[in-house]
Amino acid sequence: MTRFNVSLAAYNTFGIDVQADALTEVHSIKELKDALDSNVGKLPLLILGGGSNILFTKPVHAFVIVNQIKGVHVVEEQGDGIVVEAGSGEVWHEFVQFTVEKGWGGIENLSLIPGSVGASPMQNIGAYGVEIKDVFHSLDALEIETGKVVTFSKEACAFGYRESVFKRTLKEKYLCGLQ
Repeated sequence: MTRFNVSLAAYNTFGIDVQADALTEVHSIKELKDALDSNVGKLPLLILGGGSNILFTKPVHAFVIVNQIKGVHVVEEQGDGIVVEAGSGEVWHEFVQFTVEKGWGGIENLSLIPGSVGASPMQNIGAYGVEIKDVFHSLDALEIETGKVVTFSKEACAFGYRESVFKRTLKEKYLCGLQ
């Protein structure tokens, strides 16, 4: 449900109380597609995950979509490896904790990084000698213009130091890491 003239204080880690023209929370790809289709007045989009990489200084004249797409499950086990899929709205640190509790190694060095799972490949987050690209398999992303879900391989993401294709040529064209 879209709300209008909404405070963003609860949606950013600084707790800055600015107003957004419109805001909706999405919990599934269908809700995301519906939100994009219903963008009243075709306002500019602002996608928020954990709100940890943004500092609001003035009212937000945009349609804010808060990503709450959750879920974690095993896709496949491969000998000594495992492929795990996580919803883009999962809190990154909580996802890392979950994998550690299960005894799945690989991303434990990336604990305490703020943000959401969906932002991790966009930024190619990293710490202590490990980056997402080191353990990444693929992601599903929604093309904003068409509503089509596209799968991106590790190679297609063109990871670099703290960046990916989603910060350059595909910036603002896809919403990443859906489930």
